[in-house]
Amino acid sequence: MRCFDAHSDIWADVTNKRMRGETNVFHNRHFENIRKGGVEGSVLVVWVDTLGKRDVETRTHDIFRCVKDEIAETKDFRIVKTYDEMLKAREEGIFYIFIGVEGMAYASNDPSLARLDEYYDFGARHGILTWNEENGFGHSAASGSTEGLSSLGKRAVLHMIEKKMIVDTSHLNEAGFWDIARIMDGRPFIASHSNCRVFSDHPRNLTDDQLKAIKDANGCVGLNTWNEFVDPDRRKANVQRLADHCEHMIDVMGIDHVGCGFDFCDYIEDPDDSEGSDFSSGAVTGLEDPSKIPAFFDILRERGMREDELAKIAYGNFHRIIKDVLG
Repeated sequence: MRCFDAHSDIWADVTNKRMRGETNVFHNRHFENIRKGGVEGSVLVVWVDTLGKRDVETRTHDIFRCVKDEIAETKDFRIVKTYDEMLKAREEGIFYIFIGVEGMAYASNDPSLARLDEYYDFGARHGILTWNEENGFGHSAASGSTEGLSSLGKRAVLHMIEKKMIVDTSHLNEAGFWDIARIMDGRPFIASHSNCRVFSDHPRNLTDDQLKAIKDANGCVGLNTWNEFVDPDRRKANVQRLADHCEHMIDVMGIDHVGCGFDFCDYIEDPDDSEGSDFSSGAVTGLEDPSKIPAFFDILRERGMREDELAKIAYGNFHRIIKDVLG
């Protein structure tokens, strides 16, 4: 089963390792597991750890530079910006990447929105307003805030609509989510890597009402492998439990609104830690890295899902979003 992963932080690893002198990081560190797992394409995000010691502007430009250098030397992937470009790469058997943004702190205090345009000019066609921080656009799920988007944040969403960028609500608090739902006014939006609140009452997960709002907008939710979001008891946070989330999403939204946003963290390092602390313990048991993805679809088959239904979850539903939004 071919798979499209709507959320990956590989650019962070590319940046960390290139700044230590490595080259061709994607090929040497990631490509084998991605191919083993059947991943044909992904959204790779520009992510800055805003809770760490890095200066946001400096780190953002470091990522821009390192990603450009990686693109220039690789033959393993192609950056795509439209549905047709994606299809062409797919037909040629080339791994395709949409550039996204996870947390727009760098742009969030710029009333002109020129820095948002800087993301776009870099190639980004997707964006999340916050990561785990509060910024000038809004408040993260981790913030505990009940306030919605700022006036600048609302303008940023309208600007993203105008630029034909995919608007992503993962990491936003509930009030921000509902502001985006109102602004989108029936246009498709997504939660690229979020699970169901009914199984894990974590602020990063979505209530049934939020799931229904995404369905009503003809959007899509990507299943996330981070253990806390799968089950509050880490002993129960396994690939079977993630399949429970998938089935619940289907019950609430229908088969056309569930996808994959696995958010694998087996390679993520603290960018301020020269020793390279990894986040691999965050993965659910049985789905620790991309090479294990086929096991997830095997479980869904065992539970009675047809191949055409699996194809929608694996790639079809997010492909529809790409076609509808990016054209």
